[in-house]
Amino acid sequence: MEWLNELLDATNKMVWGWSTIGLLVGTGLFLTVRLLFIQIRLLGHAIACVMGKYDQAEESGDISHFKALATALSATIGTGNIAGVATAIALGGPGAVFWMWVTALIGMATKFTSCTLAVKYRKIHDDGSASGGPMYFLSLGLKNKKLGAFLGGSFALFGMIASFGIGNMVQANSVVGGLGYLLPEAAHAGGFALWEGFTISWMSLATGLTLSFLTGIVILGGIKRIANVAGVIVPFMCSFYVIGAVTILILYIEAIPAALAQIVTHAFTPFAAGGGVAGIAVSQAIRFGVARGVFSNESGLGSAPIAHAAVKTNEPVREGIVAMLGPFIDTLIICTMTALVILVTGANLSEHDGGAMTAYAFEKGLFGYGQYLVGFGLVFFAYSTLIAWSYYGDRCAGFLFGEKAIPLYRWVYVGCITIGAVGGLRVIWTMADIFNALMAIPNLIGLILLSGVVARETKSYYARLKSGAFKKS
Repeated sequence: MEWLNELLDATNKMVWGWSTIGLLVGTGLFLTVRLLFIQIRLLGHAIACVMGKYDQAEESGDISHFKALATALSATIGTGNIAGVATAIALGGPGAVFWMWVTALIGMATKFTSCTLAVKYRKIHDDGSASGGPMYFLSLGLKNKKLGAFLGGSFALFGMIASFGIGNMVQANSVVGGLGYLLPEAAHAGGFALWEGFTISWMSLATGLTLSFLTGIVILGGIKRIANVAGVIVPFMCSFYVIGAVTILILYIEAIPAALAQIVTHAFTPFAAGGGVAGIAVSQAIRFGVARGVFSNESGLGSAPIAHAAVKTNEPVREGIVAMLGPFIDTLIICTMTALVILVTGANLSEHDGGAMTAYAFEKGLFGYGQYLVGFGLVFFAYSTLIAWSYYGDRCAGFLFGEKAIPLYRWVYVGCITIGAVGGLRVIWTMADIFNALMAIPNLIGLILLSGVVARETKSYYARLKSGAFKKS
């Protein structure tokens, strides 16, 4: 297995080199300027849209603005908020959190652009359902149809493969890691050797099979059932987790300024500390901060537009504005809370990693019981991500191979959940990072080439909004 780790590490360093990071950050900055800082100008309007104030009757699509946002958030608010933040701090130091913030802030413009295009170029089927995302706006929107077909097909292929990593095996594996921290006796209660050096515990196998079953019964119902479940789980799990984090931060309020200082200082200066963390360069802080930031809120990947394309609206810009709230809620609020809890409790100096580090931080912060909140949160966060990413993957599979391929894709997807639960954490996270980058590249190229379309659509929408053309319901 060591040769596989070395190969994946080398590939990961190549695809997450400075060219990819520059493309992600550069695209976000370019769109922020071209759209006149839309993430700030229309943030209040985005909240009003989610609350249904601009909903219109008899609009095309499957689900409401709120359910579209909830579905997209259910894919992004996952183990990236618990395990991903901890991994970023472990590998990139506290400064990685700063670069997660940067990725989220400019990512709001990226998310707006991609989701606006997803609705504009979506396909409405005969039964009234909708399909959309980068594979559609790349193939239909670009004037060079050969380039559009190539980029759209590449995105769909990488997106389908990525769904088995970021949205599937990573989630299942992180649940097992969190439960293993909570229930160490069960985690070491025996198992069987698949081959020399690789043993599967009974707990990981049972967890994987349970998650596979619970995911399967939802995803077979399509986007409407997924959106209905997400619309319940997302508000509940966010409230549950945030209350716990806020409680710890109140108890450790005197340590928050120092934690914030660490984040800002080590974003620009090397970091060295005990607990297995030593010699972290600024380049590592940037690389892991951007990578984990993208993993957390998915801005630039092109995954969330697939969910937002199913919204009931005839105004593409309106859904793009709603989509901006995703990175804001996911990274700037929830990930920041996780990072501060880790830093104020000193959990980053422990020997733990991933979900176990966050569980340890909550345990210290909540009188020896907070780890159960994290374990509970991991299960719900991961489950919501599992069901949402199944939809992303099946839309990609349908685009590539036709609607008949979707049932087969769903069965394979359900099976991979169990594989992820029993697999190795390092291999799975590395593979997820690789395919995140591969699916982001064609999407970002398309966003740059189609930015003029979005700028014109936005200008028209903003003018009508100011003139009072949209009646509030």
